[in-house]
Amino acid sequence: MILTVCMSPSVDVTIELDSLNVGKVNVVKSKTLSFTGKAINVAIGVARLGADATATGFMYNENGAMFERALDKEGVPFSFVWNSGRVRENYKCIDKRSMLTEINDVGGEVRADKLVELMQIIQNFSTRSQVTVISGGLPRGVDASYYREIFRAVDSKSLRIADTEGAKLFAALEAGIDLVKPNLEELEETLGRELNTRDEMLTGCRELLDRGARMVLLSLGRDGAIITDGSKNYYCKSINVAVNSTVGAGDGMVAAAAVMMEQGASLPEILRAGVAAGTAAVTTFGTVSFTKKKYEEVYGGLTVTEF
Repeated sequence: MILTVCMSPSVDVTIELDSLNVGKVNVVKSKTLSFTGKAINVAIGVARLGADATATGFMYNENGAMFERALDKEGVPFSFVWNSGRVRENYKCIDKRSMLTEINDVGGEVRADKLVELMQIIQNFSTRSQVTVISGGLPRGVDASYYREIFRAVDSKSLRIADTEGAKLFAALEAGIDLVKPNLEELEETLGRELNTRDEMLTGCRELLDRGARMVLLSLGRDGAIITDGSKNYYCKSINVAVNSTVGAGDGMVAAAAVMMEQGASLPEILRAGVAAGTAAVTTFGTVSFTKKKYEEVYGGLTVTEF
């Protein structure tokens, strides 16, 4: 089983426009609502790949039932820590050039006893999980160090994946992480500098390895991804597809990587699967995941090279 922990769920309102004109009236061509959050997307991706996933994390009373229905539809069991208030809403505007503009709300607050409750749930469920994924932002007012504490609550036999950035990522690394999956922008923001060449990117990845990661899967967007464990480095270029939305691409990559890790796959196979899922995810508008058919189609066209 793969346990996914959603720290900050969101209702994603994906809007398609001809163009986004600031200060003017914009006419919506289509609109899709997704009940999401990084780790919820991961759980759905895991399920679509045919593996078992369980979702937990923080949820909010006013509109949380819609998330339960979305997970029920995907066949994903869940056990949330409930809080007063409403799940935040994010707006993602996509124009005809596939340019994405995001407006993200701030997560709600949770009480101190709820932080403890989530740690207890993670401790319990991770004893039955081969892989535990914790990803996303934190509720309002929660210190980045909470990432360290919740990863320390994960059972020692469960592989650990972190998908976050900045101080939260550094805190998670203090607990020891098997795989981290930043994209290039997140890695640059975390390290506080630009990484323009492949050597510079590898140097940045090694800094995360030195801090406590066993593997780094670095997403390069439409250019593919790199994976390294400090000894071996591999690159996989994505294939050309029609990009309808980049929403959920990184979460698809994490889902496929988690499934491969659960199966004991090698670095090249983790990388290839991650790029396949991320690429498959960008071909659909307004959805948080990918179809297994598209994943398999993309997977067959990918090549991994060592460098």
